[in-house]
Amino acid sequence: MKTRMITLAAALLTSLGVQAELRQFELTIEEVDLEVAPGFSSKVWAFNGQVPGPLMRVQEGDEVEVTVFNNTTLNHTIHWHGIYQTNTWQMDGVPEVTQPAIEPGESFTYRFVADKTGSLWYHCHVNTAEHIDLRGMWGPLIVDPKEPIDLEKEVTRDAVLFFSSWDSSVAQTYGENAVPGRELDYFSINGKSHPYNQPLRVREGDVLRLRLYAPTSPVAFHLHGHDVLVTHKDGSALPAPYWADVVPLQPGERYDLIVRMNNPGIWMVHDHIEENTTAGGKEMGGSMLVVEYEEIAKPDFYMWKDIEFEPDFYMVESMAKPHGLHNIEAFMGVEPALERRPRRTSHSH
Repeated sequence: MKTRMITLAAALLTSLGVQAELRQFELTIEEVDLEVAPGFSSKVWAFNGQVPGPLMRVQEGDEVEVTVFNNTTLNHTIHWHGIYQTNTWQMDGVPEVTQPAIEPGESFTYRFVADKTGSLWYHCHVNTAEHIDLRGMWGPLIVDPKEPIDLEKEVTRDAVLFFSSWDSSVAQTYGENAVPGRELDYFSINGKSHPYNQPLRVREGDVLRLRLYAPTSPVAFHLHGHDVLVTHKDGSALPAPYWADVVPLQPGERYDLIVRMNNPGIWMVHDHIEENTTAGGKEMGGSMLVVEYEEIAKPDFYMWKDIEFEPDFYMVESMAKPHGLHNIEAFMGVEPALERRPRRTSHSH
């Protein structure tokens, strides 16, 4: 019945002129250690062993089938945040409402139509105060529209940024979320605290699209040297895009920004919520990064002058690939040393 509902929905979209494809993916959920900052690691439940989870990118109207294998010691689900789930409400990923949770060693297959476009995301919906907020159970689901707006067609570089927070007091204990009264003391972008993350490199003349995600905590995004054009909210194109130099996000929100890279330099990007720019109480950490114009020579004093550059840290390379599921090596956690049971590995089609 579920497959039939998806087929009917896909047929409707096809009748409206949208050509659908079947996208089949596999995801595992793994227990790994993620080094967020020097001296601070957290135990996470990681999709395909990485935080953020793999980039899933499909086309509007595609049929999506994702089989999830739970290789952890507790149960989980996946909620496809932003998908309408028209006629497929059973795929919404809410435990004891739309499905039983996926128990350790078990699997579940989600089937739905990509019926909303834009910067969507996926996350666990079990004990969200821990699984989302503290264990890294989130990743991007990007649905490209069949008819992009004119500004989208100009983009030359497309970057994805997930802002998140951590609580070191429960970082080593699965099943603990420190609510109420927890103290978030580490902050990160794509799972790493500055300067343990990476620069974002551009060239003069680029049209940069920034997809901002705030899965866990409020954010006030600020890029030095440039105004940004806010074009999309929660995946949907705004009828009246607007200029800003600080963009606030509440937990769960996404904003897409267009930036015309016309001011060569080395520019700070940071959260304007001051405690979010700390790591373990130390300043100049947390939710910060640097945008580097490739044409600019790096001064000798520059903190990242000789960095071993990871070009896909903001998913720029993966966003330039064809539709599919893209794992990113820079986001991989480390499996604990203790021996574990055999695991189902994942692949994409």
